[in-house]
This record gives sequence, C-alpha cells and structure tokens, in this order.
Amino acid sequence: MGQFLNIKQFLRSPFRGRLSQEHQEALIQLTKVFPFKVSRYVLEELIDWSEYDRDPIYRLVFPRREMLRPEHWELLRSAQTVQAEKAAVFEIRKALNPHPDGQLQNVPLFQGQPLEGIQHKYRETVLFFPKQGQTCHSFCTYCFRWAQFVNTEAGKFRSNDREQLAAYLQGHPEVTDLLLTGGDPMFMNNQWLFHYLDILNRPELAHVRHIRIGTKALAYFPHRFLGEEGQALLSGLNAFVRSGKHVTIMAHFSHPRELSTPTVQQAIQAIRQHGIEIRTQAPLVRGINDEASIWAKMWKLQVRLGMIPYYMFVERDTGAHHYFSVPLARAYHIFTEAYSRVSGLVKTVRGPSMSHTTGKVLVDGILEWGGEKFFLLKYLQARQPSWINRPFLARYDEKATWLDELDILPNALFQSAEASQ
Repeated sequence: MGQFLNIKQFLRSPFRGRLSQEHQEALIQLTKVFPFKVSRYVLEELIDWSEYDRDPIYRLVFPRREMLRPEHWELLRSAQTVQAEKAAVFEIRKALNPHPDGQLQNVPLFQGQPLEGIQHKYRETVLFFPKQGQTCHSFCTYCFRWAQFVNTEAGKFRSNDREQLAAYLQGHPEVTDLLLTGGDPMFMNNQWLFHYLDILNRPELAHVRHIRIGTKALAYFPHRFLGEEGQALLSGLNAFVRSGKHVTIMAHFSHPRELSTPTVQQAIQAIRQHGIEIRTQAPLVRGINDEASIWAKMWKLQVRLGMIPYYMFVERDTGAHHYFSVPLARAYHIFTEAYSRVSGLVKTVRGPSMSHTTGKVLVDGILEWGGEKFFLLKYLQARQPSWINRPFLARYDEKATWLDELDILPNALFQSAEASQ
C-alpha cells in the first residue's frame, strides 16, 4: 500500500473493511463525481474508526451521499451504461459551479495573451499554480478547487513556464508577494519547487519580497518537512530567509486533531527553526468544524505551537456548497464566540471572510437600527483598492450563506468606485 491512495487503491486496502457495505457502495458512486485521495497518515493516525461516520476527519476526506442533491444522486444511480454514466457525471459536475467567484477574471494578460497558471486579483499579490503541484496528499471534500482534479469542461489553472512568470513579475514592480498554490505545491519534489522559486534570486525581481506557499501538507503528510528530503526543503527555504526574503507557509488546518500528533508537532518545530513563518487558515464547514469550541481550541493550540492564526473563511459557493455551507449569521456568531475565548495572541485571526469575486469580504458585525437588522461588512482585500477597510451594510438574512444572496444598501463606497471607472 502506497503513501497516497486513490479510490481503487483504497478499495483494495484493509481500511475498506472498516466501512459498512452501504458506505462502500456510496463511496464508489460518489468518487465518480468528486476527486478522492487519502494519505496513509490520515487513515492511520487521524481518523477515529470506532465511529467513523461521525468523525470530522473522515468527513473531511471521504465524500458523503448528502454531498449530492437528491436529483443528482438519482441521475448517477440510474445510469445503466458507461456512456450514460459519463454523461451524468459531466452534467452533475457542470451544475456544481466548478470555478466560483470569477476565478477566470483573475487571469492577467501578458503581451496581449492570457497567462496560464497565473492569477493576479490583488495589486500586491500574484498566485502561481505550478503544474507539478496540482494535486494533494489528500483531497478535502469541501475543496473549492475540486475542478483542478477532475475532468470538466472548465479550464484548469497550471503552468510549468517559470520564465513567463519571471517576465510578468518583472513587468509589475507593485507586486511584493508571490503565492504558490494548487492543488498543493508541497506535493512537488524539492527539485521542482526550487525550479520555480529560484527565479526570485534574480536582481530584477528584488521587489518580490514575500514568498507564500499554500499547503495542507502539515495536516495530511507532515513527513514532507522531516527526514532527509524535509531537511533539504527547509534548508532551501532558509536560504531565501537569509537573503532577506520573508517566507511563509500558509497552512490549512481544519480541525484541532490535525495538530495533535507528534509528527505534525515535530514538523512545525522544524519549520520554525529555519526562520520560516507559519500562518493558519481554513473554511468554516458544517459537520466538520462548525462549533466555537473547536475553533477556540484549534487557535490556542496553533499559537502554543508557534503559528499565527490568519483566516476563518466562509465556504465558497462551489461543489457541495448546499451541504457544507454555514449561514453568515451563524458563522459570525461562531467566530465571535471563539474569539471571545482566546487571548490577544490569538486575535491576529480574521473572519468570517468571503473570498468573493470583488474581494475578501469580512462579516464584521450584526447591527440593529431603526427597527431593522443589518450585516456590517467590509473589504479586507479588493480588486478596487479604494474599497479596502471601508464599512458597508447589507440587510440581515439569517439564511444567506454568500454575499450575492444579500441585499446590499446603496453606499458611497461603491458609488465613488463606479464614478472613477
């Protein structure tokens, strides 16, 4: 059995027998639609198999029947031929909004052509999707980039052209941050990772001062940072630190159990000993971490281990959004309750935040005024920089799960932006 199991390998593994027959059959159907991969580390050390169906880590990596709407489940189950099944899968995936919130709008032009594998939404930050990192050690069931890992009509973000990236960065001196994302860039071996990062040693790219690597490897495969390969990785990243760059691991932790093993704690310590910062973030997901006590415990443990809590995100409107989403009002109350239980060292965290087409929108409060309730919102980041940190209001809706579902009040924030365009 390898380190990372796809559905065929899992079904041949001894872990299959820990699932009921009903769950095995459902898993076979669901993985025709949703991507599936799980690491041995997750199977052996993180999942509580004694009551797996209620276990948050099991729910984090194993698709559930409820992730498909009833009509989609029936469409999939009723397919009698291979061709009918392929058509059903294609139709279902297309209905799941494979590229949410204008991700395609983030693709910049260079010499009149759209750049593959690059996004530039916010002025100071460029995202790069290295081709060899467009997979993960395990796939999250709620992943907003699930379409990167399956066959859909929607395009995939990926590139292996570091010279094109370098040329784009050189032409944009306002860019200070390069974020490697995926998939998971830490799935690449060291040779490929530094193949891309080494362009930042060039004098003409001195303005790119911050290197960020978005990864869930600490949660799903912390061995990536240990042993001979891990030492070479951290030594290479430390060379950037010694040259004056700021290197940050943007670590995705969804539940405090992911922080509980000796292996992950050793990996965190090794990263920090090499002068590399770790900031933590995750979405708020129903059935996995939608309790204030879970977030408070997770943030406290992250700070104790030397990490910096960064974001609580709102689950994006893609994939099984209907199943995983938490209403904004409840998300705000969960965040506020968790925030009230922690010390000032934890209060670097921001949330709940929506990564919307227009920017990162924070639910900053719930107000009552003139006999009516409102959400107080503001942009933490925005396509239109003049919007950042300026509050605006939307009428309260206890069922709304996304910005587009809200009735936003007319506001000078938007009027001034429209006038300037």
